Amino acid sequence: MFLRSQEELARDAIKHALKALKKRHLLEEGAHAPAYIALSRPIISQGSEWKDKAESLELELQQCYKAQSRLSEQLVVEVAESRALKASLQEKETTIAELEKELTQTRDECSQLKTDLEENIRAMELVTIEHQELKAQLEQVTVRVKDLEAENKMLVDRWMLQKMQDAERLNEANALYEDMIERLKASGLEKLAREQVDGIVRRSEEGAEFFAESTVPSVCKHRINAHEGGCASILFEYNSGKLISGGHDRSVKMWDTSTGSLIQNLSGCLGSVLDLAITHDNRFVIAASSSNNLFVWDVNTGQIRHSLTGHKDKVCAVDVSKVSSRHVVSAAYDRTIKVWDLQKGYCTNTIVFHSNCNALCFSTDGLTICSGHVDGNLRLWDIQTGKLVSEVAAHSLPITSISLSRNGNVVLTSGRDNLHNLFDIRSLEVCGTFKATGNRVASNWSRSCISPDDNYIAAGSADGSVYIWSISKADIVSTLKEHTVPVMSCTWSGLGKPLISADKNGVVCIWT
Repeated sequence: MFLRSQEELARDAIKHALKALKKRHLLEEGAHAPAYIALSRPIISQGSEWKDKAESLELELQQCYKAQSRLSEQLVVEVAESRALKASLQEKETTIAELEKELTQTRDECSQLKTDLEENIRAMELVTIEHQELKAQLEQVTVRVKDLEAENKMLVDRWMLQKMQDAERLNEANALYEDMIERLKASGLEKLAREQVDGIVRRSEEGAEFFAESTVPSVCKHRINAHEGGCASILFEYNSGKLISGGHDRSVKMWDTSTGSLIQNLSGCLGSVLDLAITHDNRFVIAASSSNNLFVWDVNTGQIRHSLTGHKDKVCAVDVSKVSSRHVVSAAYDRTIKVWDLQKGYCTNTIVFHSNCNALCFSTDGLTICSGHVDGNLRLWDIQTGKLVSEVAAHSLPITSISLSRNGNVVLTSGRDNLHNLFDIRSLEVCGTFKATGNRVASNWSRSCISPDDNYIAAGSADGSVYIWSISKADIVSTLKEHTVPVMSCTWSGLGKPLISADKNGVVCIWT
């Protein structure tokens, strides 16, 4: 508005100046008219005076014209400046309008942000209240957890005390048993005493120690398609040529190795058979199953006698005591080793350890459990107390197999590091290490074996071969090739021959 008033004042001033100039010009013309008339008169006496006056007036008129020209130029300049100022004023008015619009938008945004901030503050207050409530609940839960931990510790202590009492009662029973045996030995009734205490008749006790010299096989006498999906475990009856095999088809079968014919099929297992054991009287067959159970068959009837439950994961190893056929030990992938009373059909002791056990066996005296673990260590356990007696780092990778020699002084371990080691069970010192360039252990449950005369070691390989080492020579004496897929298990008859191997496709080969 200030710029507009200045422009109007300038225009008014210019108009006023023009009017004054025009008026002055008219007045001068009116004033000069008599002079021109007088000059036109031929007055000789006043000629020079009028002439001078006319020249003076012409000069003054010229000056007036010049002044008028200057004023006209100044007027043009001022008009141009006025137009420029007007354009600038319009631009500034446009800028002011835009700024006012932006200011309005900014105010709206500020108002919206203020509203959002208030909502966020209310939400934060609500979250703070919820946090305080959760914190209070957490404190209550923490107190409850501490109480439960204390209660759990008390229960564990009570349970351990109960286990210790059970172990003491078991020790007392064992002491009574041993005392009874000693007394009956003195009276010459040892055989009858074992029958009465175990509830199991031991047949041919003297024959159990009989074995023939083992021979190195070279020919595959029979090739049997025993199981569908693979055969994980094979073993012989004691003092017999009958073979027992277990497979992933959930069946346990008995074979005549002289003819290769099927004798008996034991059914009822609910999972894949991962390991087998048999009592020394050849009466009961025990299968470790992927269904977390152990199944016990009566060979005479072909019926399941017991289903031993208690493991929480697949059972991968089982063995029967070499002293008393009522004691069975098993290992599962729930990091436990369990001892079972076969006569009563329940667990009598549980050993818990951080590393899963892949294979195990009883010592000759039945007082020690030898176990091979995923961490590669060989461990010895006291069966009565469940305590670890000793251990040794046997392999750099998981142990897959454990076999006890006939005299019970040496144990054979095989591992995923493709080594087969002999250990003195009394000192856990290495007696020998056996390996071959092509021999590769196929799985975590690949089973190797020692010959009955403790002269040879047999182990299957992932290339389908069966390698046989001489223990005395510490060298390979034979490589048997018949399988086309990895060999999972090998076992030697207690009679010295034949040697049996089983592969991943369920094929069983009888070697002589």
